[in-house]
Amino acid sequence: MPISYVMLASMRVGIEEFRELGIGKVCVEQTGAACYFWRLEPVPMNMKRIGSLFIAGLLLCLISEVQALGAKKPNILFILTDDQGWPSLGCYGSKAVPTPNLDKLASEGIRFTDAYVTPQCTPTRASLLTGQHTARNGMWHVIPWYGTPWAPVSEPAYVEQLPRETFLLPKALKEAGYATGQIGKWHLSNSEDGNYVGLNPEAGPLYGFDYVAPAPEKGGHNKGDKEVDRYTADALRFIGEHKDQPWFLYLAHHTLHHALSAPEELVKKHLTQGAPEKGNFNALYLACIEHLDNSIGKLMAGLEELGEKENTVVVFLSDNGGIDWSYDVKPVTKGDGVVKQLAVERVEFDNAPLRAGKGSAYEGGIRVPCIVRWPKVVNGGRVEHTPVHVVDWMPTLCSLAGAKVPGIHTMDGTDLSPVLRGYKIKPRPLYWYMPLYDLRWGGTPCAVIREGDYKLLEFFGDWVDPQGNYVPGQRTQLFNLKEDIGETRNLAASDPERTKAMRKKLLQWIESVPAEVPGPNEHHDPSKPLKETREKPDFVKSR
Repeated sequence: MPISYVMLASMRVGIEEFRELGIGKVCVEQTGAACYFWRLEPVPMNMKRIGSLFIAGLLLCLISEVQALGAKKPNILFILTDDQGWPSLGCYGSKAVPTPNLDKLASEGIRFTDAYVTPQCTPTRASLLTGQHTARNGMWHVIPWYGTPWAPVSEPAYVEQLPRETFLLPKALKEAGYATGQIGKWHLSNSEDGNYVGLNPEAGPLYGFDYVAPAPEKGGHNKGDKEVDRYTADALRFIGEHKDQPWFLYLAHHTLHHALSAPEELVKKHLTQGAPEKGNFNALYLACIEHLDNSIGKLMAGLEELGEKENTVVVFLSDNGGIDWSYDVKPVTKGDGVVKQLAVERVEFDNAPLRAGKGSAYEGGIRVPCIVRWPKVVNGGRVEHTPVHVVDWMPTLCSLAGAKVPGIHTMDGTDLSPVLRGYKIKPRPLYWYMPLYDLRWGGTPCAVIREGDYKLLEFFGDWVDPQGNYVPGQRTQLFNLKEDIGETRNLAASDPERTKAMRKKLLQWIESVPAEVPGPNEHHDPSKPLKETREKPDFVKSR
């Protein structure tokens, strides 16, 4: 019996029945809008086992499922937290503070073990909303402008404000019939459109948003509960007001970004339980995590009460790794001369077993918690080891929503919707472009490639060792993350062929974008090589 194509909207319906009956080999072909064609390649079968009426009935059930699910596109709730480290949740192994609500979200969805972003705020947000690597969109540096213009390696010019005309994820979803909303931190403009704290509501339509929540009062994002409760209430209000159409909500919390702040009763609770006032796993930091987790519980409960749980894709992600430690850069920013060793200024949360933290090209800076729940489609309790990158989310969400992206807008990511349904995607290298100095995190100009289990870091002219020592000179490092997740054993010398091949691929990728490969700085001044400034010298170009 020649069966060719059956349209499905859920991997869980029908496919296993076909496999058990031995009808044919199941293949998947995406068509967008959350629907797939499952191609059944016929193989010899015992037709006595399968009646034509049974097959016809099964196909009718599958088609009915498609019609029912296709009637409404999935809602999308994208939650982005700030400076939340990979091991900060119970489901990622944390024993420092319970996170029952986020753990429950993971048990009802997918927990990604190898989810990546960039090491700092602005670059991750730009890549999320454009679907482009920082090498392409030019926003590889935190804004507003600061730099290290006299350093040994030149920092390329970077984009200092997200251009209004850029095609963004909310613009694509709005064109696909979605109500679009933004709540919380923005950090992609430094003008009348918005700033670090928030996007101005009047400017929302310029970036594809129908609704933008008002920014906090001056300093409000750094005191009280850092607006966590208000943002949660705003989110539920937005969802309740747009139940008659598909909606997309980008909820960007300020917590856990410094300066830390949380409800006093939670801070006292953790002090009473023995947490220190300062240092690793301090009571304030733990209180921030617990308060955020409580807010996620309220948000998920509200989503269910509004009847929006089943058809809502919830993505939980952090913008970069947690603050393991930060260096005191005052000797660099306020004085001249060479600083040979950087002193640790503060510590917050140990990212072990990952190396380093926020601002770093090592795993602690770029590998973050990521959870996806979509009850209608995603089987709960899955742990997914496929490496994914922040640039993947725009093509993925556009695919689920049936949204179109203009051909002139290049997206660097991969559609992850097959992964959400339990299938594999073709292995591909992941890239990072970080040609900047930011010594508070030990950052010097570098680029990174991950290919399979291997990760290569290319430092273009200098680097900072684990003890805070500044070391001049180019350096290449190669790690096997499967065997050495803490990046403690550099394999570059012992595996020269792999190192050479991966380094070549990384440099070719940068040039193909095209982007500038950092090189010697013609304005290098040995008397103040690491001096950081917020006053742009005349020789520094804008982009």
